[in-house]
Amino acid sequence: MFAFLNLNNLKTNYFNLLLAIFPISFIAGNMIININIVLLILSTIIVFGKNFLNIKYHFLDKIFFLFFFFIIFTAIINDYHFFKENLYWKEIPLGTVIKSLLFLKYLLLYLTLRFLIEKNILKLNLFFIFSTLASLFVCFDLFYQSHYGKDIFGFKPTLPRRLGGPFGDELIAGGFIQRFSLFSFFLIPVFFAEKLGKFFKYIIPLLFIIFLLGIFLSGNRMPLLIFVFTIFLIIIFHKQTRKYFLSFIVLFSIIFYFVFNYNYVVKSNFTVFYNQVSKMTNLIINKDFENKRAPGYLREFVTFYDTWLINKYIGGGIKNFRYYCHVRPNINKDTKFICNMHPHNYYLEILTETGLIGFIILMIIFFQIIFLTFWKKYFTKSSLQSNNIIIPFIFLFIAEIFPLKSTGSFFTTGNATYIFLLVSILVGITRREILIENKT
Repeated sequence: MFAFLNLNNLKTNYFNLLLAIFPISFIAGNMIININIVLLILSTIIVFGKNFLNIKYHFLDKIFFLFFFFIIFTAIINDYHFFKENLYWKEIPLGTVIKSLLFLKYLLLYLTLRFLIEKNILKLNLFFIFSTLASLFVCFDLFYQSHYGKDIFGFKPTLPRRLGGPFGDELIAGGFIQRFSLFSFFLIPVFFAEKLGKFFKYIIPLLFIIFLLGIFLSGNRMPLLIFVFTIFLIIIFHKQTRKYFLSFIVLFSIIFYFVFNYNYVVKSNFTVFYNQVSKMTNLIINKDFENKRAPGYLREFVTFYDTWLINKYIGGGIKNFRYYCHVRPNINKDTKFICNMHPHNYYLEILTETGLIGFIILMIIFFQIIFLTFWKKYFTKSSLQSNNIIIPFIFLFIAEIFPLKSTGSFFTTGNATYIFLLVSILVGITRREILIENKT
């Protein structure tokens, strides 16, 4: 009996650890992320076998299957076009199909995490702890790099106004803090309220200052806006946090004032950002999209429309924007502007690479998740109302799919892994709550 209990504890700890090290994997790089994903999937199949393979599929699961199989379908169509027209553009034969098949690992990741959470194997406490520690590590590494001119690994800043910290020349430190630091604000009240509850009111403002300064020093402007936007949403919708609204506004205003006025690098960075936004706004109002002085992001957004027209309904296949953008109609051959790898917005990329059909399928998934989580928690009577673990996942998901922001590619390892982590955990928690309701 004791051996059985110990074996169960060992399995639980093992899977909780595999999930918890994802934030560290993001710091270590794409190869470690992929190893983590493969380990989690294979371990689940080996340990749970038929129980995992025989899981009951619900409406949302079937829509996920439809989306992934549609990606493969559109890849086949586009690779046939490349073959027929002898157009590979530095791609290997069947390159889109191969990329689409490899992308199936995120469907398996979704099913794996959904199963583990639904069966109450994943407790998520370790994930909250590791997310907090990883976010603090990145912040203090940025502080070190700002003061000494290099981080603890010896990485030096590659741009004068931006710091990469442990990510080296990949300037995503602010995005990492924005994505994982929110879990630290819920770590004590959710998991350690009895032991550390009396320190909560001191720890939270301190964490907020550390994370805010970290994002400031990273020079990542959009993550700063999304970070503040996410906390603002939580304060509005989660009534237990509304008492912190005034202190949040005051604290943010004080930090922004001092950092902006006494740090030349930060001031220069955000002044440039403000000027770019103002210029983009004027160009959009005047519909002057071909202006040579337009910021690079605006011209990348504009290339989306003509690229999308090539394959309006089924798209050009994942990661093929880089090809179709160069052969789009109405292209100005006199301009020196070179197409980027993607249009820097999830929705524009999904439209160009999976077409209207893929876009609609994904929108059904997004709206269904928001209904099952955000709507049910805050606008209906359900067991989710008393579930505080789900809160950071809900608002981070909303922030991640917020349409009015520049983003990386939806189909890259880092972004896809993060999105499907949020999605599968959210769905897993809601499924577990439904099972609990049905038993009572």
